[in-house]
Amino acid sequence: MSDAEADRTFHALADATRRDITRRVLQREQSVSSLACRYEMSFAAVQKHVAVLEAASLVTKKRRGREQIVHANLDALRRAARLLDEYEQLWRHRADTMAGILAETGEES
Repeated sequence: MSDAEADRTFHALADATRRDITRRVLQREQSVSSLACRYEMSFAAVQKHVAVLEAASLVTKKRRGREQIVHANLDALRRAARLLDEYEQLWRHRADTMAGILAETGEES
């Protein structure tokens, strides 16, 4: 995942409404209209949230008749999870290294 992709992904997921939309469309595809009914905001505001998720490739929209159907993009979500796993491994390694240094320092006293 490039830095730009990571920035778009985590910017999109930084908002509670967008995380909720992502959770909902992970459970099942939904129209933008049905999503809009779930929130106390305008239809246009929900469309903007979906557009941010779409720009981050976390969801895709397909037209079905007059409706726009939102689908989760599992590949993009898996890439984000892998990136977070890499960061977790990095920080665990650093914490283990610091613990080792502290243990050595403690033994010398």
